[in-house]
Amino acid sequence: MAFFSSGNSAIRHALGQVRSAAASLGGYGVFWLKALRQPTIDLTIRTHAGLITRIVETPGLSLSEVELGELVSQLRVVAAKTLPEESLTYGIFSGDRERLSRAIVTLISEEKTGRPIAFNALSVMEVELDGEPAEVTHLGLVMVDPDERGRGLSWVLYGLTALVLFVRDGLRPKWISNVTQVPSVVGMVSQTFSDVFPSPHPDARQSFAHLQLARGIMSRHRAVFGVGAEAGFDEARFVITNAYTGGSDALKKAFEAAPKHRDEQYNAFCARELDYARGDDVLQLGRIDLAGARRYLLSEVPSGSLPALLATGTALALQRLVLPAAHWMDDTRPFGILRPRTSGNGGGP
Repeated sequence: MAFFSSGNSAIRHALGQVRSAAASLGGYGVFWLKALRQPTIDLTIRTHAGLITRIVETPGLSLSEVELGELVSQLRVVAAKTLPEESLTYGIFSGDRERLSRAIVTLISEEKTGRPIAFNALSVMEVELDGEPAEVTHLGLVMVDPDERGRGLSWVLYGLTALVLFVRDGLRPKWISNVTQVPSVVGMVSQTFSDVFPSPHPDARQSFAHLQLARGIMSRHRAVFGVGAEAGFDEARFVITNAYTGGSDALKKAFEAAPKHRDEQYNAFCARELDYARGDDVLQLGRIDLAGARRYLLSEVPSGSLPALLATGTALALQRLVLPAAHWMDDTRPFGILRPRTSGNGGGP
């Protein structure tokens, strides 16, 4: 009798795991369907036990005054826990609707109480590349409630939203930027994205595209990351000198206080390239592409996530079979050296 009881218990446990996996897959499936269909993203997904993540694109355009005020208040709650004696005045914290119309906010909250515990605020910057308009997605400001650190939130805060935008845009490579003095973040960006400069990796090279984008960002978008007009920029090293003068003063850190990366090369790189007493930052530029998405899924997303494994397999299949054909047949949008067909002349170039 005990044998049958034990067997039934094991079966119930196995069925429970199957139902849980099916529910998880269903939730992720709905999430990705909405991501692909919504013209402006406003998605919520359970990314950790007891936590929900909300991704809101251009809240300054898509939310009402009350909703926007509630969102900014939630961000300020996290900021107050992170910097209890300081305040930030730039970017999303200003509550300015125009600035929030270019932002993409990722907010992690407790599912039961709604208490916000972490966020990332990306910004989309319009620049020029080879004489054509281009967009750069700035990875933005990340803050985590000190009491909630160590819960494995980084894969959501640093990559999930960029991945969603990449998938929604037809898996076309997208430029990203990052401004920081934190070695752990420098390492994360260097390891996750493609063609990153600057980086301690031996194959890191500054291309003319990197230089064009950096010049455009520094000339037009300093306010996005709180860098004042008086800050300098070393074009050879992509180092912003005296960076903490444009509203981000409270984020300035000593090297000893900046979170370190487990790989010492990134810590040594920051110590060598940045003057922490003066307040320097590094401006990193790179791209999210299929190779970067695969690295993110394999190295950053928890390995036990079945949806992540399925997404990895899909990415590999797309890279080898489907994606080149899909891009080739789409004559309405540019891809690499291919240019969209112009209208009004019989469909010719």
